[in-house]
Amino acid sequence: MMKAFLILEDGHVFTGTSIGSKKEIISEIVFNTSMTGYLEVLTDPSYAGQTVCMTYPLIGNYGICYEDQESLRPWPDGYIVRELSRIPSNFRCQDTIQNFLKRFDIPGIAGIDTRALTRILREKGTMNGMITTNENYNLDEIIPQLKAYRTGKVVEKVTCSEKKVLKGKGYKVALMDFGAKSNIARSLNERGCEVTIYPALTSAEEILETNPDGIMLSNGPGDPKECASIIKEIKKLYDSEVPIFAICLGHQLMALATGADTKKMKYGHRGGNHPVKDLETGRVYISSQNHGYAVDGTSIDPKVAKEAFINVNDGTNEGLAYEGKNIFTVQFHPEACPGPLDSGYLFDRFMDMMKGAK
Repeated sequence: MMKAFLILEDGHVFTGTSIGSKKEIISEIVFNTSMTGYLEVLTDPSYAGQTVCMTYPLIGNYGICYEDQESLRPWPDGYIVRELSRIPSNFRCQDTIQNFLKRFDIPGIAGIDTRALTRILREKGTMNGMITTNENYNLDEIIPQLKAYRTGKVVEKVTCSEKKVLKGKGYKVALMDFGAKSNIARSLNERGCEVTIYPALTSAEEILETNPDGIMLSNGPGDPKECASIIKEIKKLYDSEVPIFAICLGHQLMALATGADTKKMKYGHRGGNHPVKDLETGRVYISSQNHGYAVDGTSIDPKVAKEAFINVNDGTNEGLAYEGKNIFTVQFHPEACPGPLDSGYLFDRFMDMMKGAK
């Protein structure tokens, strides 16, 4: 077993064993608290530019089942686990995580105390780190490199290269792909919609001239403020009368397009067990989440939008209902995959919005 090292920008060093590729990477280190669904996490484009630490101690026990992928490849820069199952056991299993990571040249580290790492990230906030197999690493050289690392413009890296259509006989939905998980298009398609998936940099004019019944803004990676040109196009979509439903990054971009602000969170929300409260009904839903930025609730102009959902744990904004517009946006993931299906009804609400606009 080859040794591997995880070096954090605060000087902490964890020693474990190398999994996946042997290459050296610098990345933002984040943690995910999901107990299952590691393949969906690995193939979620929102993790581009990040290294994911899984807090659940045993990962890989049911192997890789390709039909569970949320995109065609894994996106994290690196992967951190307490224990990697060497011999997966499941009737659907087609591969192992070790082979999967190797095939896509993603390095990882196993055998470290992921609880200790998670505590550091919770107490000090998300930080950058390096995974390396070089035993002669020099902290004095590495730490300035870690502090200088930025994830940069990752939406362009994960979006589709050309538009594609999922055939359907119902409403026509334009899905903006900022790093969309497959289950967003699938959830609409299952409800009969014809879904056209557009690359992230598509102009608002191109979308609106097809006269869609509804527009969906997807999840995606990185800092929403990096998407300046996309925000300008979203403002044009806002000015149209087309019903819009936005998830995660899409929710943040719509908020920025209409004058609100976003902020980086201390360590974000990533996992399948985050409680959100519907402020209209008082009901709490358990949701799947993956975000390191949030809309600043104090920056929302009440004439433009009102808070629709908040996070029960920390009170951060989790959704907005726009005033006088057929627009609804949420920070969490109603399409789940992995995670609870509590909020899947929001896709039905979007169907009703399109029906009402007819």
